[in-house]
Amino acid sequence: MADLDPNCLFCKIIKGEVPSYTVFENDDVKAFLDISQITRGHVLMIPKKHLVNFFDYTQADAARYLQYIPVIAQAIKRSNPEIKGMNISSNNGEVASQAVMHSHIHFIPRYSKWGDAIKVKSLSNADQYSEQDYQEIAKEIRGSFK
Repeated sequence: MADLDPNCLFCKIIKGEVPSYTVFENDDVKAFLDISQITRGHVLMIPKKHLVNFFDYTQADAARYLQYIPVIAQAIKRSNPEIKGMNISSNNGEVASQAVMHSHIHFIPRYSKWGDAIKVKSLSNADQYSEQDYQEIAKEIRGSFK
């Protein structure tokens, strides 16, 4: 298969060299159970092209691969009436806790607000930023679009 890294764990899963519990697969993506199962039904979706993380994506890559996010999320939710919500996330880069350097999206079902194995904490540092700080940060980001 073209566009795969022979040393990448997820590329090996795509090629069938490493087993996985596949829940969805087509020519573009593969979705399978995360072996950690943070909560029951925790799924990873990966593109069938070796992209390290979202910094490697083109707009065409995003259109091709990310269109399956709602398809997979809705199927997971339908699979269990106890699922009340879902964390959908991606860690981009080692500093952001990306463990496997192949782009992947986590779908972590939530069964209750507080009773799951994970607690998603809302962090706020708003008290450390002034109106001028916000304006400056927004200007920096606006200026970086191509």
